[in-house]
Amino acid sequence: MTGTNAPTGLAGSAGSTESPAPPVRIGRAAVGALGTLAVATGALESVVTPTLPLLQRELAMSPSEGALLSVALLVTGALVTPVAGRFGDRYGGKRVLIRLMAVVCAGGLVSALATGLPVLLLGQVLQGAMVGALPLSFILVRKHLPEGESKVAIGVVSGLFVGGGMAGTLSAGPVAEGLSRHWMFALPTLAVIGATLLVNRLMPNDPPARPDDAGVDWPGLVLLSGTLVTLMLALALAADLASSQPLVLGALLVITAACATGWAAVERRAASPMVDLRMLARPVVWKSCVLTFVLCVGTAVPVHLVPQLFAVPSDAYGFGAGATRIGFFLLPGAVVASLAGPISGLGARRFGPRAVVTAGTAIMAAGLFGLAAVHSEVWHLVLGKAMIALANGLIVTAMVTSTATTVDRGDTGIATSLVLVTRVIGYAVGVQISGAILTAGTPPGSDVPAESAFVTGFALAAVVTALSLLVTRTMSKGAEE
Repeated sequence: MTGTNAPTGLAGSAGSTESPAPPVRIGRAAVGALGTLAVATGALESVVTPTLPLLQRELAMSPSEGALLSVALLVTGALVTPVAGRFGDRYGGKRVLIRLMAVVCAGGLVSALATGLPVLLLGQVLQGAMVGALPLSFILVRKHLPEGESKVAIGVVSGLFVGGGMAGTLSAGPVAEGLSRHWMFALPTLAVIGATLLVNRLMPNDPPARPDDAGVDWPGLVLLSGTLVTLMLALALAADLASSQPLVLGALLVITAACATGWAAVERRAASPMVDLRMLARPVVWKSCVLTFVLCVGTAVPVHLVPQLFAVPSDAYGFGAGATRIGFFLLPGAVVASLAGPISGLGARRFGPRAVVTAGTAIMAAGLFGLAAVHSEVWHLVLGKAMIALANGLIVTAMVTSTATTVDRGDTGIATSLVLVTRVIGYAVGVQISGAILTAGTPPGSDVPAESAFVTGFALAAVVTALSLLVTRTMSKGAEE
């Protein structure tokens, strides 16, 4: 992405012969403001997952509709992030960050006031703009701090975002059950508003860099948006439309195929494509994308199914857990996921990315097969979810590392953006498939899916994950120096 290659100096005025003025150095207070914003956005991003069963119950949503809600923010983020990075380079990181957070705050307030699924979906779509906040924060840090200090600051901000996500996972349930689901969105949104004002006050302005003559690939962005939105709708509604309105389902699939075809054609011809598809001709890139897609589908299935299984009434085959207990049960997986990145980096340096990906894939497949076979105790689900979270962190970090270190330096941003976009698509598809399986497995007149639906979902994800080992064998053993 463009944001990762932001210049460290400020462009001089047109025609000026003077050297560019050095950037204003920021202090701990400004970095702390960015960290506070990271904590607040991390908390706001994470409130839906542990409370999804509660939201489905209060808003009378089917599991498929709940799956659509859980990926709306992520899909928007995949579209916003590359544009935000480019705008940050062109117009200044602070200016774009503040405007982006205004959209996020509006989305949080819409979610807090929502009384039905359509309005809540709109709020989540607007909140998705927060995914672009971290790259913009990194642009600001790199512009205003020396390289060594900027690496430390980026690590601090990234860590605080993860910490905010953990805080949101733990606090969402108690707030939703003790106050209401409205406050579950409102409180972190108020924190985001306060943190944004703090950043606006403490962070110095960064004049824009040299304008990008190629501009933004708006046609590509629109067509990719259409592809993702119609694909998510088709997957979410497949269980309901397949028997009652097959023509509507067919029309959605045709629109998806048309948008995808048009997007591919536009990206091949664009002077500055949002995603350079020509990079997919390189074996290291297409293998990384295939693996990332398959393994993120495998990860997404338990991310959606495990909270639903926790919420199944205890007089059936579940545990009758409320939002508070679900958040507590999910916390170990979040902690493990935060540790997986550094572990993966060390493992890739010593043994090579292929060894890390292979190990992660084996751990994920074992966790999924285990969940399909045994899920009668809370610790079964907690352990299985933690194994999958660890495996996902190992794999994604190793895949990005492998891709970034085996292409030319000038192609690093393009190649890694392909992997990251593929990650979002794989995750979204996995969640929607899970929701469709639960919807299809729910008997008429009941709100509780059959236990076999969960077993089917876990087993299907395990088989798909295990098959990806065939691709990992063709990866290079280590990264090129």
